[in-house]
Amino acid sequence: MTPPMANVARQDAGPTGATAVFAYTLPETLKKRVDFLRAAKAARRPTPAFLLQARRRASEEPTDGMRVGFTCSKKVGNAVTRNCAKRRLREVARAVLPEHGRAGWDYVLVGRPETTVKHDFAAMCNDLRRALRQVHERAT
Repeated sequence: MTPPMANVARQDAGPTGATAVFAYTLPETLKKRVDFLRAAKAARRPTPAFLLQARRRASEEPTDGMRVGFTCSKKVGNAVTRNCAKRRLREVARAVLPEHGRAGWDYVLVGRPETTVKHDFAAMCNDLRRALRQVHERAT
């Protein structure tokens, strides 16, 4: 048995004029363990919902653009909770890093148990702005 076919050719179906425009995509993502370890040894700024680790890359490393990484350990929760926490961290980074991040820096956002998933999104964005400002002020 085949399902019934829908009539998709409509008289009023025309271009809507709406286009999907992405204003910003995430910077390069950290994937190598050594990059995460280097960031862990650098500046740390705790916030209620996550921990920010940030470091300025050395002169022998490529310094074009910023890089960002996300991590959530099993302390955050099961796989579903960890993935939800990482998605929230990615969105916070996507919203804040274009304005407040700096080229030549690596940033790692580490999720916290229970709070990363439940914390207010706007508060998380403000926390990241404040943490980035503190990290960059100490670096200069």
